[in-house]
Amino acid sequence: MAHGGTGRGPAGVAASGWGWRHAGRKAFAVKDLDLTIAPGERVLLLGASGAGKSTLLHALAGVLGAAEEGEELGALTVDGVPAPLARGRAGLVLQDPDGQIAMARVGDEVAFGCENLAVPREEIWPRVHRALDDVGLAVPLDHPTSSLSGGQKQRLALAGILAMEPGLVLLDEPTANLDPAGVEEVREAVRRSLDRTGATLVVVEHRVAVWAGLVDRVVVLDAAGGLLADGSPDAVLADADARRRLAASGVWVPGWHPLTGDAPARPLRSRPGPGGAQGEPLLVGEGLAVGRVRKAPPVVTGIDLALRAGESVSVTGPNGAGKSTLALTLAGLLPAAGGRLEALPALAGTAGPSPHRWRSSELVTRIGSVFQEPEHQFLTPRVIDELEFGPRRVARLGEAEVRAAVDPLLERLRLGRLAGANPFTLSGGEKRRLSVATMLATSPRILMLDEPTFGQDALTWAELVRLLAELLAQGTSLLAVTHDEDFTTALSDSVYRVDGGRAAPVGAAA
Repeated sequence: MAHGGTGRGPAGVAASGWGWRHAGRKAFAVKDLDLTIAPGERVLLLGASGAGKSTLLHALAGVLGAAEEGEELGALTVDGVPAPLARGRAGLVLQDPDGQIAMARVGDEVAFGCENLAVPREEIWPRVHRALDDVGLAVPLDHPTSSLSGGQKQRLALAGILAMEPGLVLLDEPTANLDPAGVEEVREAVRRSLDRTGATLVVVEHRVAVWAGLVDRVVVLDAAGGLLADGSPDAVLADADARRRLAASGVWVPGWHPLTGDAPARPLRSRPGPGGAQGEPLLVGEGLAVGRVRKAPPVVTGIDLALRAGESVSVTGPNGAGKSTLALTLAGLLPAAGGRLEALPALAGTAGPSPHRWRSSELVTRIGSVFQEPEHQFLTPRVIDELEFGPRRVARLGEAEVRAAVDPLLERLRLGRLAGANPFTLSGGEKRRLSVATMLATSPRILMLDEPTFGQDALTWAELVRLLAELLAQGTSLLAVTHDEDFTTALSDSVYRVDGGRAAPVGAAA
């Protein structure tokens, strides 16, 4: 978000009985919050999915909206003035980087915020180059922003904020869709920027271990209001009782796994046996090439991959390597750029062997796709309408069948209290669970999931993984583009790595 300030030192934050309720919601997203953050402090903000972490960051950045968009209680100030009046002091990186990219070229995007702040021209471009180097986004300045991958867009959004050198840096899940090397790169970029500027940091990230060594304070929001914990990382995370309490609330406590407790992570399911319906080939690619732009060279070639009933495949690799393009092609949403992609009779039935030629009504019950950006697949103004759309309007199911498909998903994925909410007002983790649920509602034979665990706390992560394990046991095939090693360990039978224009199996996940 292009709100930043420069040259005025680190900013201080204070909340007194503060709360916010989004318009149209019964419950407050945040309430009874009393919190003081001193200038220059580095704070990791934790809490269950939907506890109000993103709402608090948006409020500090002054972008929650006018009075008609919600109800506010108490006071929230930055440098002693109401947060909306201090918008020039904060720089916010959103959960969805697409929502804040304004310019067509990479260099112009990073320079945009500096130009808005009237930074002298001779200072802007050195800042642009330094910020891009810091976040590891090695593309030309004139590279189109529209052609970046989701992970590259995250790096770009962070570079734009760091270049502005704001007094208050607000980061909402800044490493969620990054490869492991990118996570370390981005964290160190933030460290260097803070060391240079002294800015105050508030970062939201479910995975505590990523940021525990950089922050000096951990604040945990209680979903019921107020704070669940507040103190140094050691004080909050080392005490046995506190660890159990945080784990029970959904915090990813280092050393504690949501499926196995304090035991090492392990596969949640046994590998499928040979023969029978389980392991039956559904979709086969041979010498497959994929790309998003017609007549341009493919981004990945030579792919040999079979998706089978009851089996799970993880696709890994660096950001921008072509993983999402591969998933969209296998899902029938992009044409193959070369080679062979065939749906076998067990999947295709009477629809024919080419998924890209299927009608939407044929596709939705055969292959369900969950995009990297959940908002790209929302079509209706209410969560319940979104879930019912596929079964009712595309698959043409009757009312009893719609209820049987939708109601259990609302409960399992903790969306029931949000049934009447607008999907675009949900938290990032809630949007992800809704996007997964909309695909599950039509019971497709194959699920294509792009970063399925983005934004999940430990409890919602575990529930989602258990649900997918049940579907695999029933014969559903699963392909997940993911950087989540815990997800791969729990569910995947095999792993493909996409890198350098090629995709190759790297052996059994377990």
